[in-house]
Amino acid sequence: MEQTVTIVVDNSANYAPQQTLKSKISCCGTGLHSGANVSMTLLPAPPNTGIVFRRTDADGNGLEIAAHVENVVDDRMCTTLGDGQGATIATVEHLMAALSGCGIDNLYVEVDGAELPIMDGSAAPFVFLIECAGIVEQDMPRRVIEILKPIRVEDEHRLAELSPGECFSVGFEIEFGSHAIGQQDMDVELVNGAFKGELSRARTFGFIEEVDQLRAAGLALGGSLDNAVVVSGDEVLNEDGLRYKDEFVRHKILDCVGDLYLAGAPIIGHFKASRSGHALNHTILRSMLADSESWRYTNVLRENDDLIEDFEEPLAVATA
Repeated sequence: MEQTVTIVVDNSANYAPQQTLKSKISCCGTGLHSGANVSMTLLPAPPNTGIVFRRTDADGNGLEIAAHVENVVDDRMCTTLGDGQGATIATVEHLMAALSGCGIDNLYVEVDGAELPIMDGSAAPFVFLIECAGIVEQDMPRRVIEILKPIRVEDEHRLAELSPGECFSVGFEIEFGSHAIGQQDMDVELVNGAFKGELSRARTFGFIEEVDQLRAAGLALGGSLDNAVVVSGDEVLNEDGLRYKDEFVRHKILDCVGDLYLAGAPIIGHFKASRSGHALNHTILRSMLADSESWRYTNVLRENDDLIEDFEEPLAVATA
């Protein structure tokens, strides 16, 4: 009697896996624009879930909104997602940046209000939460978006461009009339923990002369020196000053990292921007996704991060 032995070669083991949290973790704080107290819980999610926001308050109980650019309903001063029927969740960009920087693919984010807590105005508290909860690998290869050709969008004196690259990198420049900011630029490759070390602690910023106008529009109601860098003329009003000498451009990069994670998968390519903001970040994502020749889904090898087109199914070899 012949005996058949089947050898299974699991090629997916060569690829970087998807990741989620080991355990759930919660925090509470104030909404930057609403001024409301809000609680947030991060919960592990199965492979291929992506990032999904859940409203748990009475007004939005049972609502789920996927973190995708097609669900962006407002980008004045922050990124707001909606379900298309009036329910929203605002100021998601800092958490999205932390999830991107920490390599979290799948997560449920439960919030008992219409806005995430601003914490200290940076992504560092969210990185801390992720690290406290722990990160676990999942039995499914990570799918990324590889940029194949340049895509460029412009709006008067603002521009944003996505182009092919070996990793996810960002080049950003800003210019403000205030001497406290002036002209700043930075280039960074988001690899080997660079997000945590180079960007995560950079805080959101605003100008004291705009506060009354913003609050009249129902914005910045929870803003303070505890959760934002505030500029008055050519001075920074925060008693402890800046965390980085170029904190302003670093925060703009942090914002765009969060906005670009709304592509639905990590991006492999170079993002270049001049004076871009939330609206233009979303515009270039939509332009990229609408042009099927400019990108493709692919997977990344576990060891050397070389890009490869798709992954093969496990190979079965039978011998007598």
